[in-house]
Amino acid sequence: METAMAVNLKGLTDNARKTAIAELNARLADAVALSAAIKQAHWNVKGRNFIAVHELFDTTFANLQVHVDEMAERVQQLDGVAVGTVEKVAKASTIKEYPTDLTKAEDHIKAICERMRDYGAKVRAAIDTTDEAGDADTADLLTGASRTADKDLWFLESHLE
Repeated sequence: METAMAVNLKGLTDNARKTAIAELNARLADAVALSAAIKQAHWNVKGRNFIAVHELFDTTFANLQVHVDEMAERVQQLDGVAVGTVEKVAKASTIKEYPTDLTKAEDHIKAICERMRDYGAKVRAAIDTTDEAGDADTADLLTGASRTADKDLWFLESHLE
């Protein structure tokens, strides 16, 4: 007979739940760090296309925040603790630190694109990890985050043509 801990009320094994929580918190740390980088760019961008780039950074930030919230809430649904304090994110994020001396729009766009590509790759890896562990719902949530990141990256990279 299986114990209550082996399969929770959501039908997930303990391994699937723990794997999903770990992956979600790792990607949450990256998403929060990426959000801060995007705001750094938004606040400090200058150049001929200032307003377009400034507003694009705002849109990209807002799109990312939807997924930040979904990831944190999914951790809670899985009986975990969402970890998103500045101190914990600084230690846990694998996103490259954002330079604070950039001002030119093109430099900011390139720097954000580099980080978004990295974030997207890590989210895609987390999709596979959570799906293989048996949590299709978390994999689906991460698929949505990946799709949004890819679209925003496309918009940003289009400014570099």
